Amino acid sequence: MCSLMSMKAETNVQTQPQAIQIRNLLIDPPLLLAPMAGLTHSALRRIMIGFGGVGLLSTEMLSAKRLPTENPRISPYLIRTETESPLSYQLLTSTDKEIGRAIDALHAMKADAVDLNMGCPSRSVSKFGAGGMLMERPDEARSIVTEARKRTALPLTAKIRLGSDADSGKLKTFCTMLEGEGVDMLTVHARFKHEPFARNPRWAYIAEIKECIKIPVIANGGVFSVEDAEKCLRVSVADGLMLGRGAVIRPWLFAEIARTVFGRDIPERVVSLPDVYAGFFEALNADYRPVYRLGRLKEFTHYFARNYKFGHSLATRVQSSSSMDEARERAGTFFANNSKESIAATGAKVSDNESIG
Repeated sequence: MCSLMSMKAETNVQTQPQAIQIRNLLIDPPLLLAPMAGLTHSALRRIMIGFGGVGLLSTEMLSAKRLPTENPRISPYLIRTETESPLSYQLLTSTDKEIGRAIDALHAMKADAVDLNMGCPSRSVSKFGAGGMLMERPDEARSIVTEARKRTALPLTAKIRLGSDADSGKLKTFCTMLEGEGVDMLTVHARFKHEPFARNPRWAYIAEIKECIKIPVIANGGVFSVEDAEKCLRVSVADGLMLGRGAVIRPWLFAEIARTVFGRDIPERVVSLPDVYAGFFEALNADYRPVYRLGRLKEFTHYFARNYKFGHSLATRVQSSSSMDEARERAGTFFANNSKESIAATGAKVSDNESIG
């Protein structure tokens, strides 16, 4: 019987999950990049690809209403290079009426998968009845999935949270509905709608969901290290992992988990933090219009700075910069003045001996 009220403390897993096949898409290793507003764009995706280990990339959430009018060559949400594959596009909508044209646009962009956002807890999203509010509006959610399934033969996935409270029956019904209407894979962010990122994720709830449906279930939330990945898989019995903030802080985290947990043959390399930052900086300058660069640099720096014990200083300096040139100069000064001893423990071999371009 599927019951979220009877939580298992730990679930024994004899072997780790391997590749996931949904329709014509192979996700190998079963490690997925989370859609994150202001972060999951081409510049960051390319940095992660450089280290290896990502089974499925993602865009940030895209407005289904605005998507058909966006220019993929210049839109900061849609810029994509040939190396960024396979790539899932996440749609945000509150109604099935916007799905058709949005999916037509994704077909033109050669999307590898379509993901439906049914978990975002943001107030600005909730007030339109989208994101996590769709779990409170199951009839509308059903209509969206049904229409999306009608419109595409691409892999169709959905991302949810645990709901607004510990109502096992309600959550089970919602998940089985998604499966029944044609969702090929489900990602579960293991927190309730109202819970902040600071709250420890409830991975054991995912194990209960896994018992209720047959499609692959991906665990999301709270994975910042190889040890977190191993524990999450053990407790959740998930078919794979979706990495978010942990992989923004350490873009090589995918490679570490793929190598250590899934046994993939990915060469271990020394990570130069200034070089990683410089690569991100150059990607923004090369492909994004000036108006879109600085904000994305600041968003990335907010997380990446956590690799340093005194990273708040780097974040503050970049946050207060008024131009890319100023941000570059301030970041370069920070890297030059911070020795290896000041780097926070990250579980990776890191070096700070290189300077930013």
